[in-house]
Amino acid sequence: MGGISITLAWLAGVALQMQQPALWPLAGYGALIGAAAVSAVAAFALRRRARWALLMLCIAATGLAFASTGVRATWRLSQALPAALEGQDLLITGVIASLPQNNLSGSRFAFDVESATHAGQPVQIPSRIHLGWYRGFDADALLAAPELELRAGQRWLLTVRLRQPHGSLNPNGFDLELLLFEQGVRASGYVRSHATAVNRKLADEVGYRIERWRQWVREAIDHAVPQRTVAGVLAALSIGDQAAIDREDWELFRATGVAHLMSISGLHITMLAWLAGGLIARVWRLWPRGMWWLPVPVAARLGGLAAAFFYSLLSGWGVPAQRTLWMIAVVVLLRSLGWRWPQGLVLLSAGVVVSVWDPWALVQPGFWLSFVAVAMLINSEAVYAPRDQAQGYSARGWQTLRAGLRTQLIATVGLTPLTMVFFQQISVVGFVANLIAIPLVTLLITPLTLLGVLIPWLWLAAAAAVRGLMWFLGGLSSAPWAVWSAAAAPAWAAACGLLGGALLVMPLPWRLRVLGLPLMLPLLAPVIERPAPGTFEVVAADVGQGTAVLVRTAQHLLVYDAGPEYSRESDAGQRVLLPLLAARGERHIDQLVLSHRDLDHVGGAVSLLVYGDVRALSSSLEAGHPLLSGTTPHTPCAAGQSWTWDGVRFDVLHPLPGEAGAAVKSNFISCVVRVQGTTQSLLLTGDIEAQQEAALVQRLGTGLKSDVLVVPHHGSRTSSTPAFINAVGPRVAVVQAAYRSRFGHPAPDIVQRYVERGIEVQRSDRCGAWTWQADGSSVCERQRAARYWHHRVVAPEP
Repeated sequence: MGGISITLAWLAGVALQMQQPALWPLAGYGALIGAAAVSAVAAFALRRRARWALLMLCIAATGLAFASTGVRATWRLSQALPAALEGQDLLITGVIASLPQNNLSGSRFAFDVESATHAGQPVQIPSRIHLGWYRGFDADALLAAPELELRAGQRWLLTVRLRQPHGSLNPNGFDLELLLFEQGVRASGYVRSHATAVNRKLADEVGYRIERWRQWVREAIDHAVPQRTVAGVLAALSIGDQAAIDREDWELFRATGVAHLMSISGLHITMLAWLAGGLIARVWRLWPRGMWWLPVPVAARLGGLAAAFFYSLLSGWGVPAQRTLWMIAVVVLLRSLGWRWPQGLVLLSAGVVVSVWDPWALVQPGFWLSFVAVAMLINSEAVYAPRDQAQGYSARGWQTLRAGLRTQLIATVGLTPLTMVFFQQISVVGFVANLIAIPLVTLLITPLTLLGVLIPWLWLAAAAAVRGLMWFLGGLSSAPWAVWSAAAAPAWAAACGLLGGALLVMPLPWRLRVLGLPLMLPLLAPVIERPAPGTFEVVAADVGQGTAVLVRTAQHLLVYDAGPEYSRESDAGQRVLLPLLAARGERHIDQLVLSHRDLDHVGGAVSLLVYGDVRALSSSLEAGHPLLSGTTPHTPCAAGQSWTWDGVRFDVLHPLPGEAGAAVKSNFISCVVRVQGTTQSLLLTGDIEAQQEAALVQRLGTGLKSDVLVVPHHGSRTSSTPAFINAVGPRVAVVQAAYRSRFGHPAPDIVQRYVERGIEVQRSDRCGAWTWQADGSSVCERQRAARYWHHRVVAPEP
């Protein structure tokens, strides 16, 4: 009991440190380490009073965990790129340190920096950075793709531009800055390809043998398996190249609850270690001298650990693989030493080792899903029941089948609350899908894929199995009820749901287990608070360089613009808006308004139209535009259009009838919409410029008056004229623009123009998503969910 208490205290200390919005000075952590040492000494002095001694040890463990994690975080933050070097041309020498991820837009790769100069002078930059070498996918194709094929282990001299890690931050959204912080990446950027840029390969093979071998395996799979989607799955299972799986296939795997199998997860590594251990045990028994030197069980455990280690290396040594490897290593060590610890203590000890190696794993969903799954199986007596060796093969087979079904049922039921907390959706067909997929992937496809490195024709057999699996999953996913999604639940509902899931799988009397069902209901179907009639709520999403605004009334949802297209494989609709809508419990979009055809406004529209259940579309797009080719009813924007939802009035103010779709500059015909509730008003302006602003002022005058203005054209100098700002007279001006926008948005003098008038300016690059509640209160996501790893702009941008 004492060991469990101390390990829990350590994990609690690490988890508490993760909640810090800002780090303490090093002296503060030093003082805490001193206090922990005093507590440890007090525990020794109170050793005869067991309870007090244990309490002191727990306090010491919590304090040491908190302080040591804070010290490491301080050191890691200190490795950031100096702000003065952001956006500057740097000449760097280094080595491609990872498998390059290639797509239609170019390549991305990790780069280990050996030296760097700026304007001929040496400078210090982070030792590992992420770089992109792009072709460009829009009219601003400033960058060119590399002329030579990029390979891991190549040394290059490159001209690059870098910036500090910065990602979009939205409610319940993916935290890119946390991921980069955990990986130790403190700068990212792109290779410059202008006329005077120096980009030259210096050497072909400079170490990094594992990464070079991984690239060889990926290319060999691509050559052996003609179907690109299937080859991508094999590459993901063999070398951890998840980017090789197409976006549509990821959607299929998520909908059927098998996405965890399509990357090198803890399940794959553990299964390979188990298979390798069993094989080594059989071989070791044939060598008497070896058994004399090393007992069979020890040889099997060490062999399994070695197999797990090499598989983790082959997979790219990712953080999930490292976590699993340390867990296996702890179990092997304890077993080899002959220590008979309780299973729960073994699991918690593995968690401590993981947290020492990577403290920030504790805020990753994968950590909790893995640990909770194992804990449930232990506490539910799933796989440890002894077998009756006298049974026949049929009885043993039936017992194995029952154990497998029971294990899968426990994992499905027990992990449902945790999956809802992290992802706000579960696969209803996941139980059936995993019954087939888990044994097929772990016992057939993955071993065949790995053996294919030695016998390439086995890749064809693995590919056939993958095609069969995807056919089966496609049938399951076609059911309209295949996925259950719900809004992100409040903390109390999440706690109740987790408790309910634990009760359902624990070895308790059924009259106690059934209490778990009502406890899970607030998590599976939370009550969603909507604005009262006559009021509305606004979310200006953080989509980078682009516009996307959600306007929610009591019973209706309007989405104004869909954000940018980030690449040919990714857009704001898929990465930001659909997860945001799911977390808010939005089942459909009543009306999607696309202000004009520019890609930073309509880039995410395809994802919304395909996956978002859009009931109606309004835009200034010209006839024949690809976005109008679907079945969604479309109405061209025209001044004078008006409708009322739940006591809230929506008025289209621009363009004039007949102008939408005209062959003019797209900014000129942006749809302008004014939203008026009983106590609040909002003006959505797209990218209108000075000429359209003047026309609106002349035509409507004080009719433009609004509490909140989404600033025209992201704060460009072509818009936000003094007369227009004065006519609108907003209290808050919202600017949706990327951090260090390549267009210079928002222009400093335009921002100053708003500030001089006493208008509060909220910028998405510094605020994250901005939410305006129906009661008039507002919040920035970067302030609401502040953590010390989040990027803070500390100096004016050039």
